[in-house]
Amino acid sequence: MTTVPSRQSYDGPVLFSNGFRPFFLLGSIYAGLAILVWLPAFYGEITLTSAFAPRDWHVHEMLYGYLPAVITGFLFTAIPNWTGRLPIRGTPLLALVAVWLAGRFAVTFSAETGWLAAMLVDAGFLLLVALAAAREIIAGRNWRNLAVAMLVLLLLAGNVAFHIEAHFAGAADISLRIGIAVVVLLISLIGGRIVPSFTRNWLVRENPGRLPVPFGRFDTIVVGIGALALVWWVVRPDSPFTGAALALAGLLHLVRLGRWAGDRTLRERLLLILHVGYLFVPLGFLLNAAAAFALLPAGAGIHAWMVGAAGIMTLAVMSRATLGHSGQQLTASWATQAIYAAIIVAALARICAVIEPAHSEVLLHVAAFAWAIAFIGFAVAYAPLLAGHDPRLQHKAGA
Repeated sequence: MTTVPSRQSYDGPVLFSNGFRPFFLLGSIYAGLAILVWLPAFYGEITLTSAFAPRDWHVHEMLYGYLPAVITGFLFTAIPNWTGRLPIRGTPLLALVAVWLAGRFAVTFSAETGWLAAMLVDAGFLLLVALAAAREIIAGRNWRNLAVAMLVLLLLAGNVAFHIEAHFAGAADISLRIGIAVVVLLISLIGGRIVPSFTRNWLVRENPGRLPVPFGRFDTIVVGIGALALVWWVVRPDSPFTGAALALAGLLHLVRLGRWAGDRTLRERLLLILHVGYLFVPLGFLLNAAAAFALLPAGAGIHAWMVGAAGIMTLAVMSRATLGHSGQQLTASWATQAIYAAIIVAALARICAVIEPAHSEVLLHVAAFAWAIAFIGFAVAYAPLLAGHDPRLQHKAGA
């Protein structure tokens, strides 16, 4: 991701100079703290004040809480590069951050405020993000990326459905799968562009030879088949037809990943982690296919997608974007590599906790603490870059 030069001076707080700064910082802090709250709530040691059941609160705040923050940070940083327009910054960005924070409070204390009020406040954030993204993409005539804004609208629909389903049915199941499906599609689309692109740029400079195959017709077919399989999974997750479709999609995504020359990036962990994160996309398809045939519990594939693909990819993108947009060298420090190791441990432990119920309690604790270490560790390690002094920004502002 390259930085588009600002055509307008900015002399406000550094934290609100670009979308990635507040949303990466606050999203990572919230991701870590929410897990530390959920674990004792899951075991009945504390009581939440949310209208959601403990499981649904945990799922909602991962799927519709932390993830939209990171997605927003990425989009509001990438869209100016796609369109050549100025980034959203200053007061408008601060207002969006405030709406996101209000949503977190509204959902967590919805037993007091009421589920409907919580839904309206919570859904307002994704609506504003979708409208802002669509406006910028349309104004910049960057039509090919309009699909990303449409996926944000689908995530919004899943969020609204989650609130309604949890209130009237007592638990959210279909809307949970809708949200997960949208996240997997976002990773398939965005990851399918940035992973081979970043890999190619590094290999040309550092390790000449075999290069990744750029996004093309094959990728479009794979994403399309994956989307159809996900639709069937949302509607009928346990049918043999769904299992076959998921298995086909998983195998195709494996082939797709193999075309990106990830095996040639071992020297640079900042790149390698992108390939490792994407590996959990086909793994999730295959594990959910096994669940459709009653070979494994359903949670294994879901956590491969959410803890593995989403968790690893968000940390990979956040660390790379933060380094690149703050003028740092694009290489993984020891602290960054420790963060990556922790999130991989979290993903594997969480999947194994589903597959090995006899050891689930220990594995759940390992997964939760490793996840918290990864995200809070990111916040601590990258806070100086996200919220601290930026000489380039001061120069632009004429200070």
